[in-house]
Amino acid sequence: MAYQPLKQMIEAADKAITEEDFDSLMAFYADDATLVIKPGLIATGKEQIHKAFLAIVEYFNHSLVVKQGAMQVIQGGNTALVIMETVLETVDAAGVASSMSRRATYVFREDPAGKWLCVIDNSYGTELLGAL
Repeated sequence: MAYQPLKQMIEAADKAITEEDFDSLMAFYADDATLVIKPGLIATGKEQIHKAFLAIVEYFNHSLVVKQGAMQVIQGGNTALVIMETVLETVDAAGVASSMSRRATYVFREDPAGKWLCVIDNSYGTELLGAL
């Protein structure tokens, strides 16, 4: 089961987001990956995802801290579905701290060299259904 390698990888990706190290973050994504920026808005490919993260941290006043809670991994062959609690902590322009929790869904694919890469990054999880 891919649980431990994926958990460590997601923690490292969260650290890269928190530190705004988006060049390193792109190593976690497949070339054809898709990021749900918000319901109804996606970015596809590393170039678009990189630009999206620049806009996301700007939106959150460069205060975004990403953490993970409980996680379930369901693996079939070289594909894994990760269902987990994602916690976003921010501080607005007035200095007011806030925290939000989402039940995120991620899809990872293992490449021929054995490296797991994120192909779908959906921090909104099933909340997307409410946007229909």
